[in-house]
Amino acid sequence: MKLIHEEDTMHSDSSQLPSGDNMSHEPALEPYDPHNRELESNVHPPDWVNPQPSGRYNLVVIGAGTAGLVTTAGAAGLGAKVALVERSLMGGDCLNVGCVPSKGIISAARVARTIRNAGEFGIDVPEGADADFSRVMERMRRLRAKISPNDSAARFRDLGVDVFLGEARFTSSNTIQVGEQTLQFRKAVIATGARASAPPIPGLQDVRYLTNETLFSLTELPRRLGVIGAGPIGCEMAQAFANLGSEVLLVEAAHGVLPIEDSEASEIVGRSLQQDGVQLLCCGKELKLHSDGGRIRMSVESHGTQYDEPVDQLLVSVGRAPNVSGLGLESVGVDFDPRRGVTVDDRMRTTNPNIFAAGDVCSRYKFTHAADFMARIVIQNALFKGRSKASALTIPWCTYTAPEIAHVGLYEREAKEHGIAIDTYTQHFADVDRAILAGETEGFVKVHTHKGTDRIAGTTIVAPHAGDMISEITLAMTHGLGLRKIGSTIHPYPTQAEAIRRLGDQYNRTRLTPLVKSLFQKWLAWTR
Repeated sequence: MKLIHEEDTMHSDSSQLPSGDNMSHEPALEPYDPHNRELESNVHPPDWVNPQPSGRYNLVVIGAGTAGLVTTAGAAGLGAKVALVERSLMGGDCLNVGCVPSKGIISAARVARTIRNAGEFGIDVPEGADADFSRVMERMRRLRAKISPNDSAARFRDLGVDVFLGEARFTSSNTIQVGEQTLQFRKAVIATGARASAPPIPGLQDVRYLTNETLFSLTELPRRLGVIGAGPIGCEMAQAFANLGSEVLLVEAAHGVLPIEDSEASEIVGRSLQQDGVQLLCCGKELKLHSDGGRIRMSVESHGTQYDEPVDQLLVSVGRAPNVSGLGLESVGVDFDPRRGVTVDDRMRTTNPNIFAAGDVCSRYKFTHAADFMARIVIQNALFKGRSKASALTIPWCTYTAPEIAHVGLYEREAKEHGIAIDTYTQHFADVDRAILAGETEGFVKVHTHKGTDRIAGTTIVAPHAGDMISEITLAMTHGLGLRKIGSTIHPYPTQAEAIRRLGDQYNRTRLTPLVKSLFQKWLAWTR
């Protein structure tokens, strides 16, 4: 495995980063500055010497992303003899090219957005208070490096884990080959994650483009940025780069943005993106790409209008492909699909009973927190013959746009598709005091309950900190608490979370039927 360093390329400029057919799936440590050298020293030390395996391992884990690291640390903490194999950077996508760097950039972009809108609060900001993109990216790299010891090879070695850096391949139902070494196992876990995939867009293979695996190596702000795909990554990065000063064109084949989310929620985020300067070309048809000198030209039809727009950089944020090739899965009876990943049952077992899988390589929930809790299931079931089920997990998620969209459970359309009768309660932030005072009235909390009860079936929250607020609902769903209990829980005033408590009040008012109200009136009249 060869990491890409600055001295390995013609320039530190991202135009020299691999793309198209030659696009590397190894993260590019660009620029190779002190922060990225610190990151590398933690998550893929150049001088690392693999240990000598001795005897059979209780567990061999392939992949040191979230699922692999949680499985490894948990098993080792319980006294298991564990080996961990990683071919690239420990920490996986989340640390290196996903959650951590993206939220570092988003945090900076939100500050820029707040400054730009300061006049609404009676605060004048001097002209020229623009974002310094190189410093924004340097800050991100510095903070990423600071976090990286948590996922480091040295930390896991100190936990008693045998850490192997290299390519892993199954050679039998109880052995894995890493270089010249053979690791024997009682149980194994596939936690190799997923990578960005290239959609079949005419001309894509002829242009240089970015994915999440190369975007965070940029050192210069693109004057014009094209983004293909208005899913979570596309929307987050389109808005962030627009707030940092790029002219952004966001192309989406479906109508609007975030098509899987609640339509009312998606519309709010779509308007917010456009207010922040993103040009949204939704219902895009006949998208074609071609090189135009040093730029990329995007040709697309949107709502009957033909656009032919040059951009300096292009971000492709459509699709993920599981990392299943080269593992020798065929030889050990592990069923997999190149697009859907490794096949597992509800207990995270593959079609080989000695081999489990967790995380993005096998799940439709491609979230760090989902991988974390799948790993906990694997520990119980692989080491202790447990019977924990992935279907029992209540998994929330959040898209970190401004405002954020957080969701857990069923959407209204899913309830209809499955014939589940529901009641819906909505509290708009336009009627919540704290949101009014903060100037954050665009959004809502929408809770679906099973018809005639307070039992929560699903919730969508649209708010600046929706990702923090959704946990109250997730806790309630996980432990069988309904809206009635939420309504009886005191929330501090004024907070935006008060919107959730008000939904409890809404439900309680439905219990005041005409008959009950009549009885109350008679009692109160009698006791006067």
